[in-house]
Amino acid sequence: MMNLLVPVILIGILIIISVLLILAEKALGGGGEKMLMINDDKVIPVRGDDTVLNTLSEHKIFIPSACGGKATCGFCKFRLIEGGGDIKPTEEPFLSPKEREDGIRLSCQVKVKDNMKIEIPKELLNAKEFKTRVAKIQDLTYDIKLVDFELLDPKEMHFKPGQYAQLKVPGIDIIRAYSIASHPKEANHIEMIIRQVPKGLATTFVHKALEVGDKIILTGPYGDFYLQEESEREMVCIAGGSGKAPIRSILAYLKDQGMPRKVRYFFGAKSKRDLYYTEDFEQLAKEYPNFTYIPALSEPLPDDNWTGEVGLITDVVDRNTSDLSEAEAYLCGSPGMINACIKVLNKHDIKQENVFFDSFS
Repeated sequence: MMNLLVPVILIGILIIISVLLILAEKALGGGGEKMLMINDDKVIPVRGDDTVLNTLSEHKIFIPSACGGKATCGFCKFRLIEGGGDIKPTEEPFLSPKEREDGIRLSCQVKVKDNMKIEIPKELLNAKEFKTRVAKIQDLTYDIKLVDFELLDPKEMHFKPGQYAQLKVPGIDIIRAYSIASHPKEANHIEMIIRQVPKGLATTFVHKALEVGDKIILTGPYGDFYLQEESEREMVCIAGGSGKAPIRSILAYLKDQGMPRKVRYFFGAKSKRDLYYTEDFEQLAKEYPNFTYIPALSEPLPDDNWTGEVGLITDVVDRNTSDLSEAEAYLCGSPGMINACIKVLNKHDIKQENVFFDSFS
């Protein structure tokens, strides 16, 4: 008899626990249908108790997130106006005091437990999910590849030169952001320049597993780093590694316009094997006298027979620039490189509002 009673008692306990959990969830406001108001003009009924990031994605509103919702990138910011609870410890490292005061939060960490009112940049409402096919993979260096994605559905992505898109790695919950390297008028194809990062899951997938013909999901476009088209200022572009991608897109656009502005492009690399597209940019300089390409090697090898600029890219920029008070700067690279470049640009009197950067963390 006791042997029969034990399972019955256990089942009874499990039922009681389940009921208590359901009641607790309702009491806390989780689960069930909630109303999510976006930018004061769009109200959508949503399933409660999921993150704002996932909830918006289910409704085809794509917030940038390079870490797959793990609170390690800080890209997925939005403004919380009503609901959502207090700031979590996982959000704190990514929010400045001013952002906290303004209600900025990470959408991957805030759950929809009650009716909410939020604000997101209007341009994010234009970001879409794209089904693509890998049309071409090209080795640019030993650790950098160009990947050409043909857009299948929708067939065109309309972006500004300098913006980025996100790539979903199939089979695993990983999303990574990569700058678009192609010309905006080539709306049916998106090119990305991707450097292999040691132990990087996404870049290892691209370099070791991705093949021509594979189907890949992209979302975008994203980013507030792009060419200021209304400006006529001289441009100083500084990049290193795969940071060449957004600058390539910007220069392709300017070339199509007849290169109307003076442009100096500084590109930093370690040795000659880290350079790519050199002939393309040298040819561009021959065609347009107001474009100058200045590659620099920090550690050239004896076999490189290098006769160009040598040293850290910041030092090269410093000795090749003077008054930048009327110039614009476009910086692409690591946070450390960008911070160092800004110090040099400040030395030459650039205005802070004319410095634009794309940080690859």
